[in-house]
Amino acid sequence: MMALPGGHHLDSIPLPGQRLHLMQVDSVQRWMEDLKLMTECECMCVLQAKPISLEEDMQGDLILAGGPNPGDPLQLLLKRGWVISTELRRIGQKLAQDRWARVHSMSVRLTCHARSMVSEYSAVNRSSSQEMSQIEKLLMEKCSELSAVTERCLQVENEHVLKSMKACVSETLSTLGQHFGQLLELALTREVQALVRKIDASDNIYTTESTTGNLFSLTQEGAPLCRIIAKVDGILCLADILTDNSHPEATRAEAAAVVAQVTSPHLPFTQHLSSFLESMEEIVTALIKLCQEASSGEVFLLASAALANITFFDTMACEMLLQLNAIRVLLEACSDKQRVDTPYTRDQIVTILANMSVLEQCASDIIQENGVQLIMGMLSEKPRSGNPAEVAACERVQQKAAVTLARLSRDPDVAREAVRLSCMSRLIELCRSPSERNSSDAVLVACLAALRRLAGVCPEGLQDSDFQQLVQPRLVDSFLLCSNMEESFV
Repeated sequence: MMALPGGHHLDSIPLPGQRLHLMQVDSVQRWMEDLKLMTECECMCVLQAKPISLEEDMQGDLILAGGPNPGDPLQLLLKRGWVISTELRRIGQKLAQDRWARVHSMSVRLTCHARSMVSEYSAVNRSSSQEMSQIEKLLMEKCSELSAVTERCLQVENEHVLKSMKACVSETLSTLGQHFGQLLELALTREVQALVRKIDASDNIYTTESTTGNLFSLTQEGAPLCRIIAKVDGILCLADILTDNSHPEATRAEAAAVVAQVTSPHLPFTQHLSSFLESMEEIVTALIKLCQEASSGEVFLLASAALANITFFDTMACEMLLQLNAIRVLLEACSDKQRVDTPYTRDQIVTILANMSVLEQCASDIIQENGVQLIMGMLSEKPRSGNPAEVAACERVQQKAAVTLARLSRDPDVAREAVRLSCMSRLIELCRSPSERNSSDAVLVACLAALRRLAGVCPEGLQDSDFQQLVQPRLVDSFLLCSNMEESFV
């Protein structure tokens, strides 16, 4: 996936079906599309030294650009941006290896790609701002400078001179990357703003649905796009969709998917989410309602994933959820196989419960709704297949269930209920049997912590060997003991 310098791709939400428009692009199809852009520059490099006018050069680029649709500026920017990011990284690698011939040929190709991006975007863009025009000029100047200096390096044989020129090339490459990142950020921000305005201005449900789907696709490109969506007040636009019952469930679910991605705790930014705080109560209310009324597992997964991320973002959301009887809604959903039938969905539910369990009032609601029994069941979450994603989801469910139990067991009533349901026996089994926790260290630590909390309330529920090995020693010593156990120990 393309990413601005410093960005990373954010993992998409796994879906059991594809009834909605949340669809990953097939990797082979993506490679074939990108290949068109790569081969284009092999042809253009032949023309690089020829004096061609600006207009002819622009036409040549557009004719040779077989990848992006000229009418879709966002896809054009993403595809060209991905290719240029890749070329910048590869030039840096070849430069470190002193492969000057490759550095020069790739620099020429990079110039072709940069010129194509600028000319193609100018052709579909209505007008460029003065800031964008200035950065475009700086970018192309640095591209020309890079091509020229790398060509001179090919003629140099003196190692000392070449070493000093290498530092110059490295500095030029770094500055070029900065200009490229700035230009791409400005252009993408402009296009995302246009997308958000289109949603705001639309009174057609099909346009709103497809455009919201486009926003979700953008979040799949990585953290930089999520940050841009938040920066241009896309959250407010999504809040309007979520709270408007006239929109179909599928559209509201896709809006929830975008919220889930933009509020992900894995993203390295929060400064652009101030608009989210203003609408948080409305969004949380709409999401819990969507969970309650969801007609399918996909819809429930997306709404609960958004709620789970929001509970990481701000503890005030947990208090809101408590007031909205979210615990009852979520626990009732767990008995509905149509809505909750995968470890991915249970992962979202137990995440919300774990984050809400820091509130003292949460314990009474959990007991009232028989939540301890449900948490006990989550400690036994097992994958149906050997799929790595599903196995990892099951580990997260077990870990977070143990964390939730440990937090809730501050309340003696919860602790006694957990002991009555034989939670201590299950925690001991998870600690002593690596296969029960898929040899996960995270699950082991969480289970040891929960076991120690319960033992503090009901020590009589433990055998002497369990107490001496799992509770009495330092946590790290018990961890080392259990992590080195063989299956035959049990």
